[in-house]
Amino acid sequence: MGILRQWASFVKRLVHVIAKPVKGDSSRGGMVVHPYRGYGSQREIFVMGRVFRQAALGRAIPRHGMLRDTADVARRVLRRGLAEAQVEIHIGENQLCVGTDRDGYFDVHLPISHTLPIDVSWHRADILVHCPGQTPVRTHVEVYVPPPEADLLIISDIDDTVMFTGVAEKLKMLYRLFVKKPHRRTAFPGVASLYQALHRGVSERAERPILYVSRGPWAIYEMLETFFRSIVFPLGRLFFLREWGISLRRPWPRRAEEHKRDLIDRMLTLYSEMPCILIGDSGQHDPEVYFEIVKAYPDRIKAIYIRRVDKNPKREQAIQRLRDELVGTQCELVLAADSVLIAEHAHAQGDISAHGLAAVKRDVEEHRNTPA
Repeated sequence: MGILRQWASFVKRLVHVIAKPVKGDSSRGGMVVHPYRGYGSQREIFVMGRVFRQAALGRAIPRHGMLRDTADVARRVLRRGLAEAQVEIHIGENQLCVGTDRDGYFDVHLPISHTLPIDVSWHRADILVHCPGQTPVRTHVEVYVPPPEADLLIISDIDDTVMFTGVAEKLKMLYRLFVKKPHRRTAFPGVASLYQALHRGVSERAERPILYVSRGPWAIYEMLETFFRSIVFPLGRLFFLREWGISLRRPWPRRAEEHKRDLIDRMLTLYSEMPCILIGDSGQHDPEVYFEIVKAYPDRIKAIYIRRVDKNPKREQAIQRLRDELVGTQCELVLAADSVLIAEHAHAQGDISAHGLAAVKRDVEEHRNTPA
């Protein structure tokens, strides 16, 4: 019975998280707006989000509990993107209006003509959405602009780099997250401390931007937020997921490699004054994509860190060939079995503090001594 209660608790918490994005309408239905955390510089900022039309809930359904969460999950499944809504965004004295596409997405590129404060990294962007036949919606979102102290850009894969993505491991991760509460074994050992160290830098005050890219759709945004917050990843995180936009005309999502390459190109252009570290894993196309990035930007990439998740000798030989081709450049490719090897290299390169390195070692050691 104890196991059954634990699994019942797991299902209830998971359903609650999946239902959460539709709860802001207080059951009234209609137009809802979901902005995703934005980013930018003192020259321009970018904010993406989606506008939905969703069904209302009857008064017979209680405001709280499993029945309400189940009904909200159904509303989430059935809701649809709202095309041609007008999205006004204001940040400081800067403003712009854009329309949503046929899937309800908006993608704001706002040039900054009135300087933003430089003593904070996170800025509030106010959003007002209009659409004929719908009640206007006001909301806001945070936008990250690196402070002057930021001296390095970190771009990281998520799947098999930060956390396990095999089906069995995903179930374990979700179970630990929603039944046993936050638990270090939901992520690779030492990975949260590693990213904290990279975020803070040698000075411990750098607040460097860390951009996470995933093959998954924007629909999992809230799940990723829950995961990263529970495992205490840096607050400077930004997620970049794929617009799947699956339809009869385009029955498959955009290729993950293209998504990742375009994102890195955009970030290196936006933060043109910063060198960059790329982090990925050996199981997908990360080494090859990152190698092409180094060729295109030979003076920008300081290091490529590849987590070894595939012990296939042929795969390791292929990565070794890429590493050999980088000899003589400013970038070194490091194939690492754990977070400690990455942290040691980053510390040797002057990219993290001794305190940060010690924290990674301590967390990895605690993981080894903690029962599964």
